Amino acid sequence: MTFDRRTAMGIGAAGLAVMAVPGLAAPAGSRFRVEGNAFLLDGKPFQILAGEMHYPRIPRALWRDRLRKMRALGFNTLSAYMFWNIHEQTPGVFDFADNLDVAAWVRMAQEEGLFVLLRPGPYVCAEWDGGGLPAWLFPDSGTPARALDPRFMKPSARWLKRLGEELAPLQIDRGGPIIMTQIENEYGAFGSDQRYLLALRDATRAAGFAGQLYMVDGASVLDKGTLPGIPAGINFGTFTQDEAERAFKERAEKGFGGPDFCSEFWAGWFDHWHETHATTSTENVVANLKWMLERKMSVSFYMFHGGTSFGTWAGANFDLDKNHYEPTISSYDYDALLDEAGRPTAKYAAVRKLLADYLPADRFGELPPAEKALTVAPFALDEAAPLAQVLGPAQLAEDPRTLEGCGRTAGMLLYRHRLAEAVSGELSLSEVRDLALVSIDGKPAATLDRRRHDTGFAIDAPAGATIEVLVDAMGHANYGKGLGKDQKGLIGPVAVNGAQLKGWEHRPVLIEEPGRLAFAKRRGAETGPAFYRGAFTISEAGFTFLDMRGWGKGYVWVNGHNLGRYWSAGPQRGVFVPAPWLKVGRNEVVVLDLFGPAETMLAGVTEMIWDRAAKLPEA
Repeated sequence: MTFDRRTAMGIGAAGLAVMAVPGLAAPAGSRFRVEGNAFLLDGKPFQILAGEMHYPRIPRALWRDRLRKMRALGFNTLSAYMFWNIHEQTPGVFDFADNLDVAAWVRMAQEEGLFVLLRPGPYVCAEWDGGGLPAWLFPDSGTPARALDPRFMKPSARWLKRLGEELAPLQIDRGGPIIMTQIENEYGAFGSDQRYLLALRDATRAAGFAGQLYMVDGASVLDKGTLPGIPAGINFGTFTQDEAERAFKERAEKGFGGPDFCSEFWAGWFDHWHETHATTSTENVVANLKWMLERKMSVSFYMFHGGTSFGTWAGANFDLDKNHYEPTISSYDYDALLDEAGRPTAKYAAVRKLLADYLPADRFGELPPAEKALTVAPFALDEAAPLAQVLGPAQLAEDPRTLEGCGRTAGMLLYRHRLAEAVSGELSLSEVRDLALVSIDGKPAATLDRRRHDTGFAIDAPAGATIEVLVDAMGHANYGKGLGKDQKGLIGPVAVNGAQLKGWEHRPVLIEEPGRLAFAKRRGAETGPAFYRGAFTISEAGFTFLDMRGWGKGYVWVNGHNLGRYWSAGPQRGVFVPAPWLKVGRNEVVVLDLFGPAETMLAGVTEMIWDRAAKLPEA
């Protein structure tokens, strides 16, 4: 269809009119259910054409723009994970305000003519820190994840109940857009405890989600991760042109019926640091989608738009058996239908062209006005502040504690030990999670990287010398058996020639409080970790990407917003700055760099900068 300003009901975020979309919104009291092999909306067959987007990865002022671009493509449903750990960062204290107002997110989808597939977890994966599970759940590796154990189930049920207060009233039979609620998430790839799944189903029902339930998994593990009587979608990628056919064939061979539904159609892929930028071919996406459309199957694109894992929220893969750790970058571009900045890609155009052969013309809409991509001339960050200004209160212990053991869930932790006697030999740190900068009496001594399994170096230091270990934590594992077993910091004792060093001071780095920094003009090249500040001006609204080439590793803030991590390791060599977080006029930039940049300059460009790091370079 074509959006007509005469149908506007008001003005939404980012200045976009709120449209009444005819023909899609269901009347109050509608019913969505599964009967045999069909989805039924008010008794009529319904084909789900969905796309996945994540509210914390998109500034709230841009929600409507992204939803409208989904609706313009002819889609009728938003698929939406809920991220437990960003809402309950302290046990029992929930936040559903501002960018975390999930009820507003769901209502806005309805205003734009979209139904909603609700995916409440508690585990969601999504390349998100901990897969959505709060780090405070796991002060040590003893608490099991995704298990019937009350240490996991009790807080999980509390989360679902609190989420239900926000979203249960928005189920379709109560006039809202939520047509189905998911139980767990790809559980068959993790475990097979039916008692746990039943308990989670009951907790979801007790939270007020009384409508149609569903589950999702890979076709090969459906028998492990599903429950009888609850329909299950299957997830697969686009790495070949026949993946859809093979996945549905395997599903049928395993004896699974119900609606034919691809619950995650991976039309792109994610990136780890030190890898090449992942892409998938448009031709493969179109070929697999066409195969499903010809059979009137339902499908949900993962991702329709990925956005950005701002701050510390990017996750990691952690193979516990091989002790192999792969942190995920902050950009969640995903090579999706919309790029990280929300611009339609070649895949978007190709999918639109294909859908025109299967959907009536009035299913499509006009794209909203495009935001402007801005170029920012090079500017200097000519002020600096030491890391010491944001150190939190000291905690003392005989042996090194983890980040979680110090009551923190993300960021950095500084360890200090004063040598009682001279030492010479091998300083051994049992395990570093995830990157450690070691200094002796303020002089850099070693950089230890978890990915390389670095655990020690040669030391020769006098009595009274102070050893400092600054540990930078990357994302907690979001997939596999490493869930809940990825505590951060120094894991185990520190020893010299086998003799353990006792007596440690722990000080958290309060990166969430950059406003407390007192900057001064730079007088020369800083060595080691420091904050840098500068500013640039713009004369019109728009977005940009800050070019981080020439910098080492750390975080970037613009006007107080933490844009996420950067690392010279690649493949991401820039950071996205959304238009709503920029101001016409002066914009302040703060950069934390752990290594000290060669030149403290930045510039803004119109595209993300990707490189092709093919090996593990020195940190």
